[in-house]
Amino acid sequence: MSYRIRNATAADAAIILRFITELAVYEKAGHEVEATVETLAESLFGPGSVTRAVICESEAGEPVGFAVWFYNYSTWQARNGLYLEDLYVTPEHRGAGVGRQLLRHLAKVAVAEGCGRFEWSVLDWNEPAIRAYDAIGAEPQNEWIRYRLTGDKLKAFAGG
Repeated sequence: MSYRIRNATAADAAIILRFITELAVYEKAGHEVEATVETLAESLFGPGSVTRAVICESEAGEPVGFAVWFYNYSTWQARNGLYLEDLYVTPEHRGAGVGRQLLRHLAKVAVAEGCGRFEWSVLDWNEPAIRAYDAIGAEPQNEWIRYRLTGDKLKAFAGG
């Protein structure tokens, strides 16, 4: 089967939400999804959006995966980088090269945009994804620990 990747539009917000929810359930965090079709349409495609998204479709036009990314910045390189926030492929299309095709598409975007690097995170227990990333030559950045502030802790810290 062949697949094609196209830029997502606001009309894709419902399918993107479905994929986000399926990914969250896979990552054992389905209860954490707060996004709605409306908030996705605004945040991904509204004025001032800093994110981009693509949809991967089967030959029949069926959406089978997606990726969402944004540009970050490396002070050491003095260049933008491309940060992959989410990549998801439906279970029935895993193993068919869809994930690799999405990653290659984003690598091409990064090169075309002059990005100094292409980065993403993966849960430490997601062995299928880790094997796929290792297979394409990606290198884990084990020396970095990712930190996060959210919700009440973010508000409390911001409030001083």
